[in-house]
Amino acid sequence: MKKLSLALLPLALLASASAAQAPGFSESERRQGAEAHPQLLQQFGGAYQGPQAAYVRQVGQKIAAQSGMAASGQAYTVTLLNSNTNNAFAIPGGYVYISRQLLALMNDEAELAFVLGHEVAHVAAQHSQKRQNRSALTGLGAAILGAVTGSNIIGGLANTGAQLYTLGFSRDQERQADSLGVRYLTQAGYDPMASADILSSLGAQTSLEARLAGTSSAPPGWLSTHPANDERVTRIRREAQSFVPRAGARTTNRDAFLNAIDGMPYDDDVNQGTIEGTSFRHSGLRLAFTAPQGFVLQNTPTAVTGARGNQGRFQFSGGQPQQGESLAGYSARVWQAAGAQAAPPVQQGRINGIDVATSQLRTRTGNAQVDATLVVYRWSNDAWYHLLMIAPAGRDPGFNQLANSVRRLTAQEAGAVKGRRVSVVRVAAGDTVQSLANRMAYDDDRLSRFLILNGLENNARLQPGQRVKLILRG
Repeated sequence: MKKLSLALLPLALLASASAAQAPGFSESERRQGAEAHPQLLQQFGGAYQGPQAAYVRQVGQKIAAQSGMAASGQAYTVTLLNSNTNNAFAIPGGYVYISRQLLALMNDEAELAFVLGHEVAHVAAQHSQKRQNRSALTGLGAAILGAVTGSNIIGGLANTGAQLYTLGFSRDQERQADSLGVRYLTQAGYDPMASADILSSLGAQTSLEARLAGTSSAPPGWLSTHPANDERVTRIRREAQSFVPRAGARTTNRDAFLNAIDGMPYDDDVNQGTIEGTSFRHSGLRLAFTAPQGFVLQNTPTAVTGARGNQGRFQFSGGQPQQGESLAGYSARVWQAAGAQAAPPVQQGRINGIDVATSQLRTRTGNAQVDATLVVYRWSNDAWYHLLMIAPAGRDPGFNQLANSVRRLTAQEAGAVKGRRVSVVRVAAGDTVQSLANRMAYDDDRLSRFLILNGLENNARLQPGQRVKLILRG
């Protein structure tokens, strides 16, 4: 989460998409892409500035050139996003995106090329043109709190930073994009079998995240709009196998890929705060809070959200007060942005030495009632924060504890906040998957995390000198 303006205000993204016409992109498409590009960067944490960005751009332009949609791959703008979700997408005008989290899950350059090729294929096959009468964007924000009741107040939280670019392609279009992605992969000289490998890893990672979150669905990401299952992996592996005789040396460029991602941040960007279990810490803002046990937290560029099933959900974000604005006035703006017809009265007080204003209203949705509680924190002269919490009426899933946990970090505490990073190591004699998994910087399910991260099976036997990925601190 970054310090920014009132986070509940809508972010207008691209409203429709149309396919580019060979051999290049139309002026209209380039204009659409250019207008949406900075807004997408803002929504997904910005463009990652590390050396991996140039590597991804090179691979992306190489694979995009195989589609025949432009005179050269340089016509495409390929961006590595500083995002902690597994995501990739493309928009009109030759703009292609992939998150660093998804990049880290891959194990070679061929897997990267397939994912980028799949997104380019949607444009090459004119899928967006065939569905131009349908909305091209679906906000996930309403689901973030709307799953509790679906009230207007909850639905107003549509832009939480977890918003996902959703093309809503049909199952047949997804299959065609997979097939074209394999073809591009082969034409570019890569091993076509990498397509099935990354789809299998993505499916396993999605299931792991859902299980760790205690839900039936994983956080938003690539597979939430590109459903992966055993049938899909089996089908793409069969198709890829048919390309093997034409694939020549079947290049994967594994060592080059591992060299490129070594040291790259993983999970949260420490500059946007980090989540450890139910605690959030931001060293730059010197800010911290802790949710009750059972809540699953997600950090995004615009907000931190938390949920515990249908018992309650919250959003913590920031904004700038207007000149001369009171805590009550700021609260009214947040309520308005959240969809409330009228702002309830505020009760002022102090929490951990911070001036606060608390307000609450009860609203009916269908046959149920919900309580919505807002706490505004006067953090500094030009930065205030607000915590909006929703729960079924009369039930408190620990929100009082959450609101009272917001505090300032000491200098020592802020200096101790460390993010995670990808570390590529060589297997030493005596190393096992379990001994290496024990080094992963997590408190839960280290073995599964290690195996999925490296595309390994449970019974994998490692060889001395073999290179594997670990997620470490620092």
